Amino acid sequence: MCWTKKSTQAMEPKNPNKPRTPKSSSFTAADPYSTTFSANENNSSYNFSKSSTSSIASLKSLKSSLPENLIIYDMSEIRSSTDNFLARRLSSSSTSSSWRCSLRGKDAVVFQRKSRLPISLADLQHRLAQISKSNHTSIIKLLGAALSGGYVYLVYEFVAGATLADCLRNPKNPNYTVLPTWLSRMQVATDLAHGLDYIHHCFGLNSTFVHNHIKSSSIIISDQEHVVLNAKICHFGTAELCGENHARSTKVEGTRGYMAPEFQLSGSVTQKCDVYAFGVVLLELISGEEPLKYMMDDNGGDGVYRRVSAIETAREAMRIGCGGVRRWVDRRLKDSFPMDVAEKMVMLALECVAEYPDRRPDMDRVAGLVSKLFLESQSWAEKMGVPIDMSITLGPR
Repeated sequence: MCWTKKSTQAMEPKNPNKPRTPKSSSFTAADPYSTTFSANENNSSYNFSKSSTSSIASLKSLKSSLPENLIIYDMSEIRSSTDNFLARRLSSSSTSSSWRCSLRGKDAVVFQRKSRLPISLADLQHRLAQISKSNHTSIIKLLGAALSGGYVYLVYEFVAGATLADCLRNPKNPNYTVLPTWLSRMQVATDLAHGLDYIHHCFGLNSTFVHNHIKSSSIIISDQEHVVLNAKICHFGTAELCGENHARSTKVEGTRGYMAPEFQLSGSVTQKCDVYAFGVVLLELISGEEPLKYMMDDNGGDGVYRRVSAIETAREAMRIGCGGVRRWVDRRLKDSFPMDVAEKMVMLALECVAEYPDRRPDMDRVAGLVSKLFLESQSWAEKMGVPIDMSITLGPR
């Protein structure tokens, strides 16, 4: 699934002590939304006209980087932009369908989802007003929504790139990956950890805001010209706008391999369910494998399949020790990674997927640990002379 346009500058979370996402030394310093002032040392005169023009441009640039009020679209706009839903679908599943289109001059993606609870236009407006206060570089921007016939139509900015699942597992060329280095995987982990931490705490430290759709196919690895790798989380606001975090149902809807045990039993969504799903994504990043798959049993030819879980294989690798983890890590990394950091990352991921939710860490702690391990990975790369280049190309292979 392809998605962006240039990402907006992130607003800082309300927690001033939260560590900022570390960036590689190879990252581009220029920021299209930053305000830069230059002085001419050889000319003490002040050009008011040029300065005014520059200030106006800077204010416009700053305004474009701030969160906008989200739009409540008329259904006629949604139908028109999707050719009455007859346009080619970008994606389709049992729970949602999506179309790429142009809405009010913006390249966008429309997702159609069933609302779990009845929602009025006033409720939608109130929820959108809350979400409009949020903005982060690792989150795909929600532009607005519409209601019709028990469905919620969510409109997101279009982000060019590929899903993390496709980047890790290319069916046409299994030996190739867009993420061939340890540092590229760690950058993705860092982006995601801080993005999810922001989602959990964007309305304060006691916020109960959840995502409920964390998985490798809902994460976009952006492909911007001459820009380093950047991971973005899709479907921000879906749980809130579709009533997923309030509904109680005996019918549990989720993606196999990412659902926390307590969610499968009760259907109740919490932040610890997100932490569980994030831990599964970490295991995918490190091993390159699907979270859950079925393979033909090698011991017999009677067509018996066995269940293979990334969680179970990671636990077995940790029981074996150093050699087990080294063999478990994605072979396409070619053993070029810091073994101690890899073990700590696997341990953190397994902590996130603990069976009982109260044993899982909060995302603020996870984000801090991932950032620390990212910096340790950079130090390892510099010491070993490994090039710190995390630019990517998502073209056909």
